[in-house]
Amino acid sequence: MGKKKVAQKIEETPAEERKAPAEKAEVKISAKGKKIPKGNVYIQATYNNTIITICDLNGNVLAWASSGNLGFKGPRKATPFAASKVAETVIEKVRKVGMEDVSVFVRGIGSGRESAIRSIASRGLNIVFIKDMTPVPHNGCRSKKVRRV
Repeated sequence: MGKKKVAQKIEETPAEERKAPAEKAEVKISAKGKKIPKGNVYIQATYNNTIITICDLNGNVLAWASSGNLGFKGPRKATPFAASKVAETVIEKVRKVGMEDVSVFVRGIGSGRESAIRSIASRGLNIVFIKDMTPVPHNGCRSKKVRRV
């Protein structure tokens, strides 16, 4: 009815050859160990979550984190406290690269906008400028009705 499977004997490789991919991974990490003095911070603050991404000037992502990624669940993800914790986590990841000056781009109208910017400034990164990139329609599509609780 179907094809019969034929078992093939696989030759075992020595332990030294199996370690080769790990060495290649170390090379990649050391290649990323360059000093990057300037970068961009993108803060996306929605009603439900806060996502922060740090890139170099070419747009290559160096580190990112979100409040859901840190373990906050449900309505706690959208709090200013969660946004400040996300900013602290991302900055600790970027400290190894040696970044000093950042440009901040904020998108969204969530409650974590200001607290994320404050925690970035308090952690020792020099903020060059802040730009609000929240998309605003010029009378385009009709927006959703406002939720009444």
